[in-house]
Amino acid sequence: MTTVTTNDGVHIFYKDWGPKTAQPIVFHHGWPLSSDDWDTQMLYFVGKGYRVVAHDRRGHGRSSQVSDGHDMDHYAADVAAVVDQLGLRNAIHIGHSTGGGEAARYVARYGNGRVAKLVLIGAVPPLMLKTAANPGGLPIEVFDGLRKELVANRAQFYLDFASGPFYGYNRPDAKPSQAIIRNWWRQGMMGSAKAHHDGIKAFSETDFSEDLKRITVPTLVLHGDDDQIVPVADSAPLSAKLLKNSALKIYEKLPHGMCTTHADVVNAELLSFIAAA
Repeated sequence: MTTVTTNDGVHIFYKDWGPKTAQPIVFHHGWPLSSDDWDTQMLYFVGKGYRVVAHDRRGHGRSSQVSDGHDMDHYAADVAAVVDQLGLRNAIHIGHSTGGGEAARYVARYGNGRVAKLVLIGAVPPLMLKTAANPGGLPIEVFDGLRKELVANRAQFYLDFASGPFYGYNRPDAKPSQAIIRNWWRQGMMGSAKAHHDGIKAFSETDFSEDLKRITVPTLVLHGDDDQIVPVADSAPLSAKLLKNSALKIYEKLPHGMCTTHADVVNAELLSFIAAA
């Protein structure tokens, strides 16, 4: 397998497709998935002549199932290790959900001189957890519930998550795809239960406000207004306000997993943003 070894000895699996001289697009996947979740976008953009790169976060997919380091600081440092080994510059970073938080932290801390643009899709910043300073967030009981279900029966929990709110398949007019559900479940079950359990804290309790304030590259913020995982009101508009150079687009009735369910819409939007001068 193609891997990078980090400073703390973790093997990070990655895909690297397309001409090495082309502008790179780096994809950051959501919890608890893998780089496979970006296959539709990667095939689309490699077909447009771009170099596309995506990694499996530590403890996810084919990367090392280590016990520790399941936090945003390590996630961002792991991305930096991949970017450094591949020598990527002038890159566009695209993050979905938890991957949006990872991408934001990477760009804020390591992206100077290497990053051209950033895209956040259904992303967790600025902060998912309800606090005194973030009254619109979700109460800690929501995330405690996720942890409880993961511990009790991870396989069933992941099947229910993919069959229901992630893709909006619990809506009355939905037409669930069993192939999409099974692919989500497959990716989730490839990873480490420990990494996924710890990752809930990472995506829900990390405050990205200062990261967003530090980012100066053009940033596109995309969100579906029927996102049942990362509610739009306390995420996308707030992130757009904190960013120095942002464009916000909210899609009517689209779910959290819109990169899969509405790939044609998302891909066209991404291409327009990436290709713009």
